[in-house]
Amino acid sequence: MTEAIRRSFGQSKGGRRGQAVGLPTGAYALGMLKLVPLGGLGEVGLNALLLESNSEALLVDCGVMFAGEDMPGVELVLPDLGHLVARSELLRGVVLTHGHEDHLGAVPHLLGRIRVPVYGTRLTLAFLRHRLEEESLDAELREISPGRTFQVGSAFTVEPIRVCHSIPDSIGLAIRTEEGLLVHSGDFKLDPAPIHAEATDLPRFAQLGEEGVLCLMSDSTNAELEEESGSERAVAEELARLLSGAEGRVVVAVFASNLSRVQHLLDLAARVGRRVVLAGRSMIRNVELASSLGYLRVPPGVLASAEEASSIPPRRLALLTTGSQAEPRSGLWQMAFEAGRQGGIQSGDLVVISSRPIPGNERAVAELCDRLYELGARVAYGRADPRVHVSGHAGRSELRRLIEAVRPRCFLPVHGELRQLRRHLELARSCGVPEGGLLLARDGEVVELSGGRPRLSGRVPTGRVLLDRFGGGELSEAALKERRALGDAGVVVAVAVVDRDSGKLLVGPELCGRGLTREEAASLAEVAERARALLREAVPAALTEEAVLKDELVRAVRRAFKPHSGKRPNVFPVVVRLGPE
Repeated sequence: MTEAIRRSFGQSKGGRRGQAVGLPTGAYALGMLKLVPLGGLGEVGLNALLLESNSEALLVDCGVMFAGEDMPGVELVLPDLGHLVARSELLRGVVLTHGHEDHLGAVPHLLGRIRVPVYGTRLTLAFLRHRLEEESLDAELREISPGRTFQVGSAFTVEPIRVCHSIPDSIGLAIRTEEGLLVHSGDFKLDPAPIHAEATDLPRFAQLGEEGVLCLMSDSTNAELEEESGSERAVAEELARLLSGAEGRVVVAVFASNLSRVQHLLDLAARVGRRVVLAGRSMIRNVELASSLGYLRVPPGVLASAEEASSIPPRRLALLTTGSQAEPRSGLWQMAFEAGRQGGIQSGDLVVISSRPIPGNERAVAELCDRLYELGARVAYGRADPRVHVSGHAGRSELRRLIEAVRPRCFLPVHGELRQLRRHLELARSCGVPEGGLLLARDGEVVELSGGRPRLSGRVPTGRVLLDRFGGGELSEAALKERRALGDAGVVVAVAVVDRDSGKLLVGPELCGRGLTREEAASLAEVAERARALLREAVPAALTEEAVLKDELVRAVRRAFKPHSGKRPNVFPVVVRLGPE
């Protein structure tokens, strides 16, 4: 996979965004303070924000996006960082805000082309180090911590700020440049009393506001939600009620990176007398890694192996697993869909899905819940049982408090789809950010902050690089479009036998279809007869050319198919020539 990754940072095949109206594409002046989003502004995931000042550059985060249902056969989506690679001599470092894949997952792919220092907190670098080892990549990793300022190049002085999120060791950033002070919130929430974590350092953000902030860049994930994100303590109370009252096995699916919740589940299981079996590769890996670093404290004797599970009474057993997003091959997915699997879901189990579906995963999670019910389990999930999860991202009231604390002259919403960015911008307007300082940018649009006049000053090429699920190679947008078309309209293979010299049709076309409706399949003989007549109308001389013959064959089959279906089937022509060479 590594070679495919390293090839992926040239020109992406069909993956670049089109040019925005009024924004010229191409080179722009160096030496000015600019914000250049390469991903994360227009989608949830792919977070990669490039800062440029005095001919030096700093990259904040470098993440991936997991493929949705509209991307058949795609494993991961990477930001196209070709613009960054082309300007690699400017890049002085990469600063990571936390250890989630949508913020660090593309770092190995970047380091396959550019050698540059990567800064992150202890746990964040531990997660990254594991990813780098998988790709056999070396890197210069520099550990940072909240409150300890460090220098990146000569243009950027960076101060990490502690924030509360759904993974420990998360930070926001204060970045000092010649043009002014920039603040990046990172992913955050304002939980006043988090469990096994520290609260967001809102007083420090307020101190920066007193100093004077040129621009605030803030997480927009929950900018549509009026309610606050909620406290992890409420989830802890609900999980305690569920585990204490369950008569049989309890299966809890949770993000493996949500170590605070994992810690609480381990403590709770020990308290109510249940042994815990870990399921899912990332769950096992993260528990081992976090406990070795001191971020998790595993109660003595609480963990059990999968082999031990069969000898433990159901009322004394809990399974802690991945798969809260119904990911194929995840722990919970295998328990639900692989018949006869050891440890599979049983009638009477209580299954707790302690998360909410990521946008795009709603249908898959719903199908998983249906399957769990079919197997006889009780299921606590999502909107039906909202207390089993709280978000790691701030709601509107929390976003407002951050804006009011920082009081920036300019505001750029980040980390979100367009509607979320818009809603966050409206919130900033209501908080008193000057109209001229409200900035809405999409991936590739260059925000210039120099001279006190923020503006969109151009754009750079951006896009997405798709990695195939089977083999890890790069998949073009054109190939993805073809996969979608195959799924939507089915396939018809048309075989025609022609005379080698004259091009005269001798036999066929014979048609074979896959993925057709019953009516369409039943009409294939009639379609073939009509296509044969259309082919015979073609000029024989033209049909001696292989490419022309195949085009005529496709055109004839599609025309013949039209009265029988409103779809345009994918026709694959096969031409067999007979006669002496």
